[in-house]
Amino acid sequence: MPLTPQELHDYLRDLDIEVRTVEHPPLFTVADSQGLRGEITGGHTKNLFLKDKKDNFFLVTVEEEAVVDLKSIHHIIGAASRVSFGKPEKLFEYLGVIPGAVTVFGAVNDKEHNVEIILDAGLMQHDIINGHPLTNEATTSIARGDLMRFLEATGHKPRILAVSEDAKATVSV
Repeated sequence: MPLTPQELHDYLRDLDIEVRTVEHPPLFTVADSQGLRGEITGGHTKNLFLKDKKDNFFLVTVEEEAVVDLKSIHHIIGAASRVSFGKPEKLFEYLGVIPGAVTVFGAVNDKEHNVEIILDAGLMQHDIINGHPLTNEATTSIARGDLMRFLEATGHKPRILAVSEDAKATVSV
């Protein structure tokens, strides 16, 4: 059974990770969430739950306005083939969330490590990173270093890669 948002917060507290969570009406898209910009500072995330032809799954977390080329991202993330979006059933089975609530915090539910976590280098420029705490009815702010500690505590070894067009430009300069 996937963790609840409260259980996620308890997990973070047990790791001595401080977060700030703001509750709000359900947000399903980046456009929905942009109304909170004055209230919540830091890098806001967009999450892509992807799979390749060999059923390798990836959660790619980028900044909300990042442009990602889905036709070529497989080269960057090391997928076995071009990628497509993972089915909602697998999203719930592996990360314990539904479409519209996809989040890097879902790693806490991936006990079997079925999903590889990829963080965009552009997003990781921010000191504070914001994501849904397993529900799209809140946004949780976490320090960049604490996000890495959280992911490592879940048994994931996130890779920081330049997957977005903005990150590629920043890295290549």
